[in-house]
Amino acid sequence: MNYDDIINMKHPTSINHPRMSMNNRAAQFAPFAALKTHVDKISEAGRLTTQKSILDEDQRQVLNRVLNNLLINKKEHLSIMIDYFVEDEYKEGGSYATVRGQFKDIDEINKRVILLDKTTILIDDIYYISILKD
Repeated sequence: MNYDDIINMKHPTSINHPRMSMNNRAAQFAPFAALKTHVDKISEAGRLTTQKSILDEDQRQVLNRVLNNLLINKKEHLSIMIDYFVEDEYKEGGSYATVRGQFKDIDEINKRVILLDKTTILIDDIYYISILKD
């Protein structure tokens, strides 16, 4: 085939649509990540979780004493540290997290500790709580 009739023609340019950048043009031919979901599932299966620890009677009494002390002194907005259980969204179990903040109140209806920064923690998920010295 002979393309002499079109080889030197000017490239057509649309007046309605801007030219696509070289990066966008190249992205059209990028490899399709069909196995990404499979790799994500393998990674998820290998991720470890922890079972929630159940407090014994002595630990519950200590926790209740600290919570009562915080309620009595709630206007002081005492600094506290809470270790608590966070349930995993995808698998059974979860992990433990620690938060530090200033105590605001206890929501007795929803059984949550409320911090000044509006963080809330379910009392049933608290493993340990301590009042920090400033």
